[in-house]
Amino acid sequence: MPPSRHWLDPMARRVLQLLGELPPDRKPPTRPEPATAPWRIDVNRALEQDWLLLPGCTIDQAQLLVRLQQGGVQLSGCEDLERLLQLPPAQMEIWRPHLLFRWYSAPPLAEQPPVELNTASDAQLMELGLSEARRQRLRRERLRAPFRDLADLQQRLMLPPDVVEGLIGRICFGPGEKVSPELPRTA
Repeated sequence: MPPSRHWLDPMARRVLQLLGELPPDRKPPTRPEPATAPWRIDVNRALEQDWLLLPGCTIDQAQLLVRLQQGGVQLSGCEDLERLLQLPPAQMEIWRPHLLFRWYSAPPLAEQPPVELNTASDAQLMELGLSEARRQRLRRERLRAPFRDLADLQQRLMLPPDVVEGLIGRICFGPGEKVSPELPRTA
């Protein structure tokens, strides 16, 4: 019965193998490694550093998402995130495998056409389902300064999470323009 290893010390054996005097050691059959699943973040529990792992995610976007989360707002799917951050479809496709949407409360309200919140009429604000008191406060606050984003609106009007969740995709903050979260807004 032939020995499975040569009797020479490992260094001498390796030198003889490199010179072609000995055949290479037989390697045991390797098992194929299982494909690793892509890493994922729980969208409704992610921290700022989690968001920043996503290719192209800016610090402003990550901070906005965390502020909304801290206010109790949850996203129900990629469409909510895409509308909220006004992401190009190509970027959303890159992010999609890494996003996990777990819902921790009731589902969001049905989608309605977007309303430009900083110039909306009282009738448009009524369509959003805001009470008279909230509409009055909104008008006062937007006279002081336009709302920058959904988190700014929530903080300045002290809106509960369920109201903010109902506004996702239904409002925007600039007349007919896509407001990029990473660029400062001009008044």
